[in-house]
Amino acid sequence: MKVVIIGGGPAGMLSAISAGTNKNDVTILEKMNMLGRKLLITGKGRCNITSSISIDEFIKNVPGNGKFLYSCLNNFTNEDILNILKEEGLQTKVERGNRVFPITDKSQDVLQALLNRLKKLKVKIEVGANVKEILTEQDIVSGVKYIQGGKEKILKADKVILATGGKSYSATGSTGDGYELAKKVGHTVTEIKPSLVPISTKGKDLEICRRMQGLSLKNVAIKIKDAKNNKIIYEDFGELLFTHFGVSGPTVLSASSYAVDIIRKRPLRLVIDLKPALDEKQLDARILRDFEANINRKFMNSLDKLFPKSLIPVIIERSGIDAQCRVNEITRDKRQGLVKLIKNFDLTLTGLRGFNEAIITHGGVDVKEIDSSTMESKLIKGLYFAGEMIDVDAVTGGFNLQVAWSTGYLAGISQNI
Repeated sequence: MKVVIIGGGPAGMLSAISAGTNKNDVTILEKMNMLGRKLLITGKGRCNITSSISIDEFIKNVPGNGKFLYSCLNNFTNEDILNILKEEGLQTKVERGNRVFPITDKSQDVLQALLNRLKKLKVKIEVGANVKEILTEQDIVSGVKYIQGGKEKILKADKVILATGGKSYSATGSTGDGYELAKKVGHTVTEIKPSLVPISTKGKDLEICRRMQGLSLKNVAIKIKDAKNNKIIYEDFGELLFTHFGVSGPTVLSASSYAVDIIRKRPLRLVIDLKPALDEKQLDARILRDFEANINRKFMNSLDKLFPKSLIPVIIERSGIDAQCRVNEITRDKRQGLVKLIKNFDLTLTGLRGFNEAIITHGGVDVKEIDSSTMESKLIKGLYFAGEMIDVDAVTGGFNLQVAWSTGYLAGISQNI
């Protein structure tokens, strides 16, 4: 069978590997000058390959149409991608939060392992190939039309896999053109929005974030609440970063997947527990010990063991306690107010940043039009979908790459004739 894969990212490469394993004639058409451009920047250049949690737990980390992925995740698991890399000589390691990385900490090594496998399987790779149309005859795939080197070309195919990625990080080639190709053959594309993206604030909260710009809090607990009904829509533990526009960091990026639809309608509240290891009683006792050790010092000079330097002035202002007063002058009520502030440091969130800062895309080809057991289109025989262009998205931690590996593998291995 002649298989053409549009897009040479993680999903496209896994599609080619699985299709090639079945001894098909496989060609990847990639519009950039190399495969895997986006893969190279994942995990800050280290490539968070997958998560080590069980496949059953994976679905809980996919807020966008997670149930659609049951079949593909069980057909190609996190262990399966690690085995392919291991067979190509790349060892991996598990870090905090069950994140799996190459032992070398280089995403280039992950890409090279995949390229080595493609070479062994004799997969043809055409770069600089900009696909303009998926060709069909009576709702059956017949080939693709593309531009390469200024020339229009047609490549016949028995099977076409559309794996062009979403609309985030456009410099890597993810410009959303795959959605247009899908629309041209009759598919529905749900509304496209940035996801796994930093979140903005306004007004006084923005001023606070800017004062603490660059401050990273490593072990905090967060809750995202709907300002309308105070309902918790997401909670997490880990790292948070203050920026010139609001907040970022792994916990915030994951929260954006749950916030994406609500925050467009109304603000959300971010509630940060700055000392999650201590309950209010334990924290009060800790503050008392610090006060006793600094009994003749001013309040402003008594918090350096509790907080980073740039956070202290903000805590003082919000506490309502005079920065110049002696700690032995602080009443029990004011101290308990300080405790509540530390356990519930809140900011109003007003919007998401754009696609140029988003890790993934929320939205895509409607899963109702895709057979979840094969990744084949329900509208066009021989057309398959893989990766981010499908309307599925997960939180941070290697889950989105696993979705790409698994959907790509299933799309490639499935036979349509």
